[in-house]
Amino acid sequence: MRILLSNDDGYFAPGIELLAQTLSDLAEITVVAPERDRSGASNSLTLDRPLRLRRAANGFHFVNGTPTDCVHLAVTGMLDHLPDMVISGINVGANMGDDTIYSGTVAAATEGYLLGVPSLAVSLASHRALHFETAAQVTRRLVERFLESPLGEPALLNVNVPDIAPEALRGIRVTRLGKRHKAEGVVKQANPRGETVYWVGAAGLAQDAGEGTDFHAVDNGYASVTPLQIDLTHAAKIGVVDRWLSA
Repeated sequence: MRILLSNDDGYFAPGIELLAQTLSDLAEITVVAPERDRSGASNSLTLDRPLRLRRAANGFHFVNGTPTDCVHLAVTGMLDHLPDMVISGINVGANMGDDTIYSGTVAAATEGYLLGVPSLAVSLASHRALHFETAAQVTRRLVERFLESPLGEPALLNVNVPDIAPEALRGIRVTRLGKRHKAEGVVKQANPRGETVYWVGAAGLAQDAGEGTDFHAVDNGYASVTPLQIDLTHAAKIGVVDRWLSA
């Protein structure tokens, strides 16, 4: 088995290093990740300049681009084979609910999925990041299950793991995406030159976090696995919009 690892925290991040170590006896591992933190890059591609692929001393490869760039470059230009799986992570911080729209972690996995490869996005649901090993073990379990019984068609799975010790994890639940409240406004400040600058505000708190959601699973000590899809069509609105235009 051959696995491509990427992330949005950068090739130097502890999460991707531990993930490579944890999966090394199950598969041939290739790491292609951004040269710096690209959190929040979403599914963006770099189109205004060429990309450079370089190799670090530890054997990881890094790219001067986005998480999506990394996976696209690796699958369509660097590797001489199609990987059996793309795994993005382990991210520092949750990617639940609306986070998935902005997440570079989810975007890297999405690019793998769009290229026909089963893909996982793995996040540790805390910025304290005390228990990467829990997320690594959950990922290993999912890879082992994939080896035993592939899902058939390529799937895109969004995995969020509570930041607790492995022995405290209560299990794995399959969930739907929850929803956050509206994000906080930007924070206005002045830089040392007196110029006005803005920091993007914090994500909103969970709004739809009932049973069955990713928020609920993680809050109750379970790893959350959410199958994602690409089709953004709001099917229930097709008739409404058609009648609106025809009136």
